[in-house]
Amino acid sequence: MRATLLVGMAWLGLVAAVSYPAPGPAEARAVAQTTTSAQMEQVAKPVREIHIDLWKRRLHVLENGVVIKTYPIGPGASATPTPIGEFCVVTKSRNWGGGFGTRWLGLNVPWGIYGIHGTNRPHLIGGYVSHGCIRMRNRDVEELYELIPHGTRVVIDGPLFGYAGVEYRKLVRGDRGSLVVLVQNRLQAAGFYAGRCHGVFDGATEDAVKRFQREWGMPVTGQVDWRDYVALGLIE
Repeated sequence: MRATLLVGMAWLGLVAAVSYPAPGPAEARAVAQTTTSAQMEQVAKPVREIHIDLWKRRLHVLENGVVIKTYPIGPGASATPTPIGEFCVVTKSRNWGGGFGTRWLGLNVPWGIYGIHGTNRPHLIGGYVSHGCIRMRNRDVEELYELIPHGTRVVIDGPLFGYAGVEYRKLVRGDRGSLVVLVQNRLQAAGFYAGRCHGVFDGATEDAVKRFQREWGMPVTGQVDWRDYVALGLIE
């Protein structure tokens, strides 16, 4: 309260300066020790990240840049690919049960609900089998759950079209995903799209695609197919 009043008085020009007595030797040592302990704790605390490789279907846990754990996973099927990009863990829950297994680590994907979770069908791990989430064996996700705190960075790397072997995917209004983000980003850079790159193929995105197609002398469909990907520089 006193500090608040002093600040207010100084703002009004009623207090020119405030002086405080210098700390004694004992106080100075206490401050130094506290600072040193806090710095040491910060340095000693490991920084962990999750890197997911969709090509090899592996999840790696990194600690200070070094892989300390690797697990097999079951990412998204061809029709429901796993998001690609950088996200973070925003929710953690136990005992989801059913097809979600015993643990859930939710990611902040802007266009839908995606997470890392267990499964009641562990024999499918290793294939492209999910609706976009990252499936793990229950014993693996339980171990991961204990290793990973809220806010952990998650990097997901994989094929441009979300699934190995898929040459291209036509995008239409209503589609969602990493590929939509890439298209929005390219349209934005070219000056055709002014919205947020949120991964949802909405009306504003469709209008931007039409303007782009019209400018490039292509059929104005509002959909993104092979020739549009080439024109946007996403494929050769």
